[in-house]
Amino acid sequence: MDDDFKSFHVGVSAEAFTAGLFARCGLDISVQYGANQPEYDLIVAKGDKLLKVSVKGSKDGSWGLTQSYIENADYHGAVDQWLAKHKGKTIFCLVQFKNTEIGEMPRIYIATPEEIGKRLKDSAKGRGETILYEYHEWSSRAHAAGTIDKIPDSWKFSTRRLEELLKNA
Repeated sequence: MDDDFKSFHVGVSAEAFTAGLFARCGLDISVQYGANQPEYDLIVAKGDKLLKVSVKGSKDGSWGLTQSYIENADYHGAVDQWLAKHKGKTIFCLVQFKNTEIGEMPRIYIATPEEIGKRLKDSAKGRGETILYEYHEWSSRAHAAGTIDKIPDSWKFSTRRLEELLKNA
């Protein structure tokens, strides 16, 4: 069955799980109609606080975010270009289906573009990366041999994390 779970399905599922979680937390959800906006997939609101949510789904343990910006192996420059495309009220919802069964929730994280940019720049022992890893141990042949890149526990989707992001919106 997992062979049938194509990238299109990952994206649709990720958005549905994300919208459901925000609704479960009591937020108003606005889902786009028609062609996708380039910066966000959903808008969530609580009172007068509003966030644009870019949803990124994955089934392999990572999210490719800045590959289209890389030139001459300048990972930090690619991150800076990517960051310049995002506005202050945008957050990312990272949805991971790797090693989840039907009927289980995927692992979901929420972070600002700035937080993601810092994590990408710190990756690979400070060299930087175009891929955000949920958890990655660098092999002995890699530049970052012996190090581990992982998403901070503080990014896990929770009402506390959501309230923190809304407060800073």
